[in-house]
Amino acid sequence: MFTRTTWVRFLLAAMTAVALLSCATTGPGGKKSLIIIPTGQEVGIGAGMAEQVETTETVLPDSLWQNYLDGVGQSIVRVCDRQDIDYHFKVIESDQVNAFAVPGGYVYFYTGLLREMDNEAEMAAVMAHEISHVVGRHGIKRLQQALGVALAYQLVFGGEGAGEAMDAAIGVGMTLVFAGYSRDAEREADQFGIHYMVGAGYDPQGAIGMFETLAELGGGDSSNVFESLARSHPETQERIANAHAQIAEMQLPAGLTLNESRYQQMLRRLPPKKSGG
Repeated sequence: MFTRTTWVRFLLAAMTAVALLSCATTGPGGKKSLIIIPTGQEVGIGAGMAEQVETTETVLPDSLWQNYLDGVGQSIVRVCDRQDIDYHFKVIESDQVNAFAVPGGYVYFYTGLLREMDNEAEMAAVMAHEISHVVGRHGIKRLQQALGVALAYQLVFGGEGAGEAMDAAIGVGMTLVFAGYSRDAEREADQFGIHYMVGAGYDPQGAIGMFETLAELGGGDSSNVFESLARSHPETQERIANAHAQIAEMQLPAGLTLNESRYQQMLRRLPPKKSGG
């Protein structure tokens, strides 16, 4: 039972945590947010979630594709606003049109989504969006709210029950991954993502192209593709309009690339759809 004495102790410890952790960077330009769960625990939770993902899903057995995806991902990581963790990128062999990130820097792409893309910049747009969820700590913010006071106390400050709290956090985190982010979090990831992909040298028209593909696949609503279970995604037409407005205000450097030829070459290496379509 979470007694009054424990509650007081938690509040005192939480006040200390606020003082120590309130300066976490969660976006471009030095944006800050209050993050209670420390980075070490976040990475541990993410590693546990990644283990579950890779136990239940089939990681594509193609080292060239895995290295290719990782190379694009790391190029975006180098210009993102969160450098305190290692990022991991993997392709999952599945006809699902989807991609997702879990806390701690683990990002997954489904072959079903990769087949729908025309160039590397489109892949980079989705990659930058997912990295932005990690930078913004969107997953860990939801987890903080979902765990409740008692579990959060055990997870953050250790002691008796810390192992059970970590297991619970991993389980809750897995549920939240497929429950979807808020519209505000999705808009933020779109905005950060365009900023990061340009910083990595990619043409932001790749983001427009990807959103237009989602519109075609989802009938104007991206809720059944690209984080397919996230019912709170903004409608795709709104995302396209927001992207156009953001790009129009940017001073784009010369030499940005779509890198279509390399992507099309890699696309031919993907295994055929299991449905045969």
